[in-house]
Amino acid sequence: MAIPITLEFSGGAELLFNNVKKHDVELQDTQKWTISNLLIWIKENLLKERPELFIQGATVRPGILVLVNDTDWELMGELEYEIQPMDRIVFISTLHGG
Repeated sequence: MAIPITLEFSGGAELLFNNVKKHDVELQDTQKWTISNLLIWIKENLLKERPELFIQGATVRPGILVLVNDTDWELMGELEYEIQPMDRIVFISTLHGG
């Protein structure tokens, strides 16, 4: 049984994912999925270039907002949030070069 979710990247973050903003993915139900292990999965399966602009240590880089079903992930438990089927997880970069 797989867990279907939608991942979205915007604010420039999509440039790290071959300029694809929306990804409908199915996570294999072989473990309890949290945002923490989702980030590892994203890095290994979707991230195409410059991982240092998206991941820093075990979390997202400062300046990337994370929303779970339109709610700030800080209110949802951040890395420990347990992903549910049909969740929509959005990563928005607030970093802009200049």
